[in-house]
Amino acid sequence: MTLSDREGLIARIRQIRRPPTAVGRPSTDASDPQPDGLRALEARVAHLEQLLEGLQDSVHRESERHAKLIAELQAQLQPGTISAALSKDARNRGL
Repeated sequence: MTLSDREGLIARIRQIRRPPTAVGRPSTDASDPQPDGLRALEARVAHLEQLLEGLQDSVHRESERHAKLIAELQAQLQPGTISAALSKDARNRGL
């Protein structure tokens, strides 16, 4: 989530949580409980972003591990590698 995406999300949340005001009458921020709720929501979003980044890192590490494993298996299945392994096995067995 980019910074502009996060700011847009926060603006939408503020808009949804803000009670409708009468026309011509400004809202008073001193008696409004939004700042505490908004801070809690921002903290929750930040926590979720950290969890998401951790998940992304984990998935990336796991995909790299699988890619290395697949590359090793493909190298073992090369005809030259298979014939060398069979020859070595035959010499070890005395065939």
